Parts: sequence; C-alpha cells; structure tokens
Amino acid sequence: MHSRQDITELFSTFAQLSADRFRKWLTDPKLRRSITKCLEYNPEVSKAENFWASYWHKHWQNQSHILAKMHLSAYLQEACYWAAETTVTKFTNTQYSLADYFQLANAEVENILKGFKPEISNNLKAYAQMAISSRLRDNLRQRKEADGCTNWGLLRKVSKKLVLASLSHAGLSPAMIAQYRLAWCCFKELYIQNHPGGTSKLPEPNHQLWEAIVNLYNSERINQLTQLTPQCSADIIEQWLTSTATYLRAYLYPPVGSLDALKSADDSNITLDLPDPSSDSLIADILAQEDAQNRQNQLSQMQNVLSKALQACNAQSQEILKLYYQQGLTQQDIIKQLQISQPTVSRRLIKARESLLAALIKWSQETLNISISSNQIKNMSYFLEEWLRTNYNLS
Repeated sequence: MHSRQDITELFSTFAQLSADRFRKWLTDPKLRRSITKCLEYNPEVSKAENFWASYWHKHWQNQSHILAKMHLSAYLQEACYWAAETTVTKFTNTQYSLADYFQLANAEVENILKGFKPEISNNLKAYAQMAISSRLRDNLRQRKEADGCTNWGLLRKVSKKLVLASLSHAGLSPAMIAQYRLAWCCFKELYIQNHPGGTSKLPEPNHQLWEAIVNLYNSERINQLTQLTPQCSADIIEQWLTSTATYLRAYLYPPVGSLDALKSADDSNITLDLPDPSSDSLIADILAQEDAQNRQNQLSQMQNVLSKALQACNAQSQEILKLYYQQGLTQQDIIKQLQISQPTVSRRLIKARESLLAALIKWSQETLNISISSNQIKNMSYFLEEWLRTNYNLS
C-alpha cells in the first residue's frame, strides 16, 4: 500500500481495492477543496498531521462542520487497511476477504471517533490502529457467540439496550419496536424462570410457556404501550421473537454486503452466512493466542518504560533501591551502610517509586488512550512492586 505524502492527500483520499489488493488512492474533490482552503488560512501548521486530526475531531464532536467525519474517514484509511490485512492474515479460514475486512474496518470509524479521548493523547491514528484491530476481533467473537446460540438462548442472554439497538438498526417503526420490546421482556422474564441455566443450547418454549408469555403480554400492553393495540396470539409473539433473534444476529455481525444497503423491516431479506463449525475452535485459539501476544507485548513495553525511568533516577536513589530490593536491607540497615539520615532514605524510596509509577501512568495514557482510575493506579503499583523485586532478583 502506497503511503500518502502530504496533508491534502491524507484528509481527502480514499483507498480503492481491486482483486483483494490495494490499487490506488481516489481523491474526493469536495474534501480536497475543503482541506486546501483550511491550509491557506493556517499555513504555519500545514504539515502538522496530529493538529489537523484533532481539528477535525473537534468539529466532528461539536457537529460544527458537515465534512468533518469524511475528512477523518479519509485520514483513517491506512489504519483501516492495515487492520484488515492483519485480520485476514490471521483468519484465513473464514469466508471473508481483505476487501470485506476493509469494509468492516471502515464501518467502525464512527465508534473509533467516539472512543478517542483527545485530552489524553492527540495521536488519533495510533489509537485507531490499535482499536480497529481490536474491534474486528470482537466482531469475530460476537459472530461466533451468536452462531453458537439457539434463538432462545440468544434472546435470553442479551440486554434490553442491545435488543432496542438491533430493532432500530433493522428499520422498524417506534410503534413496532415497542411491541417487540414488550414481547421480548415477557419472554425473558418467564423463560428465565423455566430455564435458569446459562447454556447456549436452550430449547424452544413449550405450549404452556407460550400461553403464559402471551397472557403476560396481553395484560402488560395496556399499561406499557402508548398506542392501543389488539391482543396477540402465541403465533404472533413467536414470530416477533424469531424476527428479533434474526435482527440481533445481523446487528451483532452484519453481512459484509449489507453494510451500505438500505435496512429492511422484513426479516426474510436478511441472510446469515454461518461459518464452517469446524473453524470455530481454530478462530477461538487464534483469538486467544493474539490476546496473549498483545498482553505480552504490553508487558514488555511496560518493563522497558520502567527500565528507562529507573535509569533516569539519581545515583543515590538507584543505590538505595538496589540495597532495599536486591540485598533485602531494611531502612535502618541502609542508614548505617550509606551514613545518611532516615528521612533521606525514606524520601528517596518514596520519590523513586513515584517517578516510576508516573512513567507507567504516562505510558498507559499515551499508548492505550485510556483514563486512569484509582483502581488502575493501585494495580500499577502492585505491578511496579513486583517488577522491582524481579528486576533486582529478590525472590
């Protein structure tokens, strides 16, 4: 894939694939005029890539420029492509091609923009490269999980938020969404009572349970539905719930060809491409291996950060840490050996740990683009203490 050379290209061109390979960059004239005009007004920052990414992201957040998302979509084309190429290399046994994964990656741009926190880091591209790959892996997990459930197992385990999102995504009217939602709520309440277990291969409700669901729906519709609706039969409720399960599967992992298509409320138009069951375990193994590799990579990076931060400490602090962690001396022992005061030893130990912890927090914010909570700081402190003991070879 050929990289784009200047800011104008970065924010106005889109990748075109042919025969499952990158072919060329296509320029959007409207975007090119937009970014060119902006550069004329701001020549001093014409080459500042992160500045323009932050600039358009702020406009996207405030909805103050209609082309903001398109500029950012163009900017993230390379991140989408490399995420797609990485994914298709790892999951060669699926039915999806590089072009399919590239399309799925582009569909994640909105979520990437929502998840990015410019107050933590201004490097949108670095965040996107990590986040898009992660979301593609999550899509594979969701598809595998959804395909492993019966309709009833899937309806039992999903949240109300996900049900509403899938119904809205399918294009149902607000009135129909309200009826489907109430039918699902009645089903879930009574189904859990009859099948408290959390397994995926759950059976279809029997005749007695269907009657109970219908009775509950017909009694609750008067109070919970804003529009007056007639009573429902078991057949209608079953049809609604089956459609809801179909919408859920399509929403959790949409067929690639339907990403740009108009949504239809008719579930007969939705097709589910089920993967070869023999590939499920392989996909799960690859996902697990990749997660383990990602954790190992992060661990190595954290260790490198701490090593550099330790080298940056002054000589006396390094000596005190060495005596404390490597030789296992107490503060009183260190005082006698170095002939310094107790407050000095205590202060050096505290300051050294604080500087190492600060370096770890800064790395987490800049690399992972996450807000650091008190619990995360506590976990980092535990990791730091373990690293110091391991680094100084003290069991």
